[in-house]
Amino acid sequence: MKILFLFYFLLCVESAPPFACDPGNGATRGFKFCSLSLSIKDRVQDLIPRLTLQEKIRLMVNNAIPIERLGIRGYEWWSEALHGVSNTGPGVRFGGNFPGATSFPQVITTAASYNDSLWTAIGQVVSTEARAMHNGGVAGLTYWSPNVNIFRDPRWGRGQETPGEDPILAGRYAASYVRGLQGGAGNYLKVAACCKHYTAYDLDSWKGHDRYHFNAQVSKQDIDEIFNVPFKACVVEGKVASVMCSYNQVNGKPTCADPSLLRDTIRGEWRLDGYIVSDCDSVGVMFNDQRFTPTPEDAAADVIKAGLDLDCGPFLAIHTEGAVKMGKLNEGEIDQAVANLLTVQMRLGMFDGPRAPFSNLGPQDVCTQAHQQLAREAAQQGVVLLKNQNPALPLSTKWTIAVVGPHAESTVAMIGNYAGVPCRYTTPLDGISKYARTIHSNGCTTVSCTTPRAIHRACEAAGEADATVVFVGLSQEFEREALDRRGLFLPGYQQELVSLVARYSKGPVILVILSGGPIDITFAKNDPKVSAILWAGYPGEAGGLAIADVLFGEVNPGGKLPVTWYPGDYVNKVQMTDMAMRADNSRGFPGRTYRFYKGPVVYPFGFGLSYTNFRENVAFAPRKVVVPVTPHNFTSFEAIAISNAHCDSVKIPVGIEVENVGDKDGSHTVMVFSKTRDRRLIAFKKVHIFSGGKHTVRFDFDACEHLSEVDKFGVRRIPMGKHILQVGQHLTHTFNVLHKMMPKH
Repeated sequence: MKILFLFYFLLCVESAPPFACDPGNGATRGFKFCSLSLSIKDRVQDLIPRLTLQEKIRLMVNNAIPIERLGIRGYEWWSEALHGVSNTGPGVRFGGNFPGATSFPQVITTAASYNDSLWTAIGQVVSTEARAMHNGGVAGLTYWSPNVNIFRDPRWGRGQETPGEDPILAGRYAASYVRGLQGGAGNYLKVAACCKHYTAYDLDSWKGHDRYHFNAQVSKQDIDEIFNVPFKACVVEGKVASVMCSYNQVNGKPTCADPSLLRDTIRGEWRLDGYIVSDCDSVGVMFNDQRFTPTPEDAAADVIKAGLDLDCGPFLAIHTEGAVKMGKLNEGEIDQAVANLLTVQMRLGMFDGPRAPFSNLGPQDVCTQAHQQLAREAAQQGVVLLKNQNPALPLSTKWTIAVVGPHAESTVAMIGNYAGVPCRYTTPLDGISKYARTIHSNGCTTVSCTTPRAIHRACEAAGEADATVVFVGLSQEFEREALDRRGLFLPGYQQELVSLVARYSKGPVILVILSGGPIDITFAKNDPKVSAILWAGYPGEAGGLAIADVLFGEVNPGGKLPVTWYPGDYVNKVQMTDMAMRADNSRGFPGRTYRFYKGPVVYPFGFGLSYTNFRENVAFAPRKVVVPVTPHNFTSFEAIAISNAHCDSVKIPVGIEVENVGDKDGSHTVMVFSKTRDRRLIAFKKVHIFSGGKHTVRFDFDACEHLSEVDKFGVRRIPMGKHILQVGQHLTHTFNVLHKMMPKH
């Protein structure tokens, strides 16, 4: 049987002919660009002169044409892999030998794990399955993921796709996931990742404003200190192969036509080794909707000159040749864009013929037991325990559990957006049923919960059970691409469902929330009859199992919120179109994210409970840090520009002792904030500690990287004087930062 399967698999792989450089094609066998003995740069330089202008242009769109005379097949650049191989883009097709792929939790959920190694492991699995599907001829190798935009406003429909509101968290996630995806060996890429949407993109459709027309007015300070941080981490630390520019304008200029953002920053300052792609049809949007240029040829010339290499859409295919003929663009500029694209394809092995790397992967490497187990573990690590009075959790397996609420039998809702076809689903009801006897009544048939007529049946079930678990929240009906939320409360009659079930329940009531964005659940937080609250995000294909694992104590929850949970009236004080981050009392603006918001919260950023208790102490840390600086005509020594500081010789060791003082083993995330001016996360690390155990977590901080702040002119400076490190919510350590003049040479 195994021999037959292997033979069938080999046939399957062989059914996908080489993209280029097929040794069986005598007409192309001698081309130098097919020679693996040459460098990729030399191979690209050999191929480009063989192409006509028209061929080059048709390689600069997502559905690149075949060039049959050179033995090169057509290629679809657009594939997605946000949290598993997805068929959102045209580059992936499920069916036949590949009926599905492992669907991990939505990004906002795995971000709550604060676990770099988990993010990398997920990327490795996704790229393995993507390569296997590519070998089977049903997927590409260029994946336009991850989304690393800042979750700036709690109403944003795509916030679920992001790692949350903090730029350091988003940057760490971005670099870790990209490393997992791209993997490879040497200069080879397993797949080519893409960090999107650059930059200051976080509004889709809100009160007549849409992403196609929105002009984000952003300060230089916020661009450098907040919005661009994850993208820089993607390129500099993750070595990502691509960056996608966004639909919106930033300060009056479309991002895809801004040479300062693309050519000067991504490729110049950050040294991108790869290609820059437009969001789909954004070049057309720039001309047709934003009316940014007088002619379509001007639009084509502007984006290519700015540094764009690939157009997701037909615009460049139609108008670039005209731009050349009109003298708005020269062929050398097109050559550079094509070279960037071909270089990535060669790093993927697409010009290596049948000797392409990872060619051993096939159907047997998709939806494996190990991959599905990782999806379950990822969902477990993303669960955040928000409340646990008495304590009500874990539940007993000897009890009868009432399972109610519109998400009790969720399947598709659990995987969020930009998902593919999962290997299988396990609903919350199925997961709980594996642990205990259950009684089931939804109470609301849909997440919109437009009628209270069935709530009494859920109350009856709660009255018969030893404990009740209520599953509520949001879905893609309320938050998604092209749909931002209007408010922060539960939809329809969900709140009434929770309160009435709590009133009539015989035992403790556990509230489980499935959502991407935050929800004002103050009513449940303050209701003594709601004994415990869990947030599970969109937990992926194994979400039902993972939630049950936490409910019954098989897993001790260790997730922390990656976003602030605001009260419902927050949205009445803040317009989504207002890009300001810092609080401004003069106009009644409360600020955004935990860094700048100066008001009450339902739950703060970084909050999350455990079934055990941890105690943190500062084990070691300096009381004084001296930064050498270059002699300069300083007007003030209050804050030193890092360009004048010599931080290589200044390392700041800090040790945080974590003790598990409870009776259960558990995982804990040590979060270190700088609190010199505004509180901001500078480092985090997750550790697992046995009951009664201790562990000292060491951080080695860099004065230029971790103690500096960006001023209103976009200059990064180290404030002199008192600095405060805050660990978690309460523990602090104070030290002084001084400067020392270096001798003149």
